[in-house]
Amino acid sequence: MIPTPFYLIDEARLLVNMRKIDALRAASGAKALLALKCFATWSAFDIMRPYMDGTTSSSLYELRLGHEKFGKETHAYSVAWSDREIDEACSYADKIIFNSVGQLTRFEAQSAGIKRGLRLNPRFSTSGFDLADPARPFSRLGEWDLAKLLGVAELISGVMIHYNCENRDFALFDDQLGRIERDFAPLLEKLDWVSLGGGIHFTGEGYPLDALAARLKAFSERFGVQVYLEPGEASITQSTSLEVSVLDLLENGKTLAIVDSSIEAHMLDLLIYRESAKLPQQGDHAYQICGKSCLAGDIFGEARFPAPLKVGDRISVADAAGYTMVKKNWFNGVNMPSIAIRREDGTVERIRDFTYEDYLSSLS
Repeated sequence: MIPTPFYLIDEARLLVNMRKIDALRAASGAKALLALKCFATWSAFDIMRPYMDGTTSSSLYELRLGHEKFGKETHAYSVAWSDREIDEACSYADKIIFNSVGQLTRFEAQSAGIKRGLRLNPRFSTSGFDLADPARPFSRLGEWDLAKLLGVAELISGVMIHYNCENRDFALFDDQLGRIERDFAPLLEKLDWVSLGGGIHFTGEGYPLDALAARLKAFSERFGVQVYLEPGEASITQSTSLEVSVLDLLENGKTLAIVDSSIEAHMLDLLIYRESAKLPQQGDHAYQICGKSCLAGDIFGEARFPAPLKVGDRISVADAAGYTMVKKNWFNGVNMPSIAIRREDGTVERIRDFTYEDYLSSLS
């Protein structure tokens, strides 16, 4: 048994998502790029590569990782490229996407050898969190002035439009894409490709994949563009658990179980967005599952079990792939979870352990 804590990637479950992505690609003509900001565990790329067209990044290091470890098509985006990054970024990228007209014109000469794009901000989104809303007031993410965009249209061949966030509603997607078509048609008609970003929960249970495929194909044909999607969470949803063990039990108005992990260190989005982990909910024995860091709010959430917990019992925290391994940190010096993959034949391969030396080398 692998000592806890560890992230356990289930190959069979990951392939469920991959096959849905592949089916959407075939039916729509759209291409799918893995969004590395959500999931960059490159040991799993061999599983994903046959079903996806490449990667998209948010920084130079993500870009280089996608280029070296995933291959295929590589899109480079950053909110702002620096002078010392731009030449290296262009050397890895098939397409470079600038966040602003200012960045596009500033690096026009350096990026002349590859395809260029701009981030388009439609000034609406599906995000329920102000923190994550790319269309929030005074947003720095992308350009929205059509005249300004048309003024540099000859410098670009495409745009990236990231405005969905955990959007499970196809009707809403359809309506908002229609708004983009109406508002930005004069620009879209000049382009060769359009990325509609990520955040479309099309691998979720019951999502109308056929309707999405038809809508993407119609958009592509109307404007004569290659459509790209950038699935992050949709690529890895329900594929991974965080395996933890109970270290202590105590009573303080509730029965508390302290485990050998931490949301601040290992599932940071739970803390940022004040959400609960996906924990077991079967049985009559209720517990609050708590992390081991000194942060008072280091709490995974409420859980229920068929029998009382004991020290040493293991708990699986479900759906733990997205924005976890890419955000894990050394807060409190709590050891990082190992990474393992359960292969289709049931064998578990231990991919990576993290040690004191890793902690030491992260500091100075």
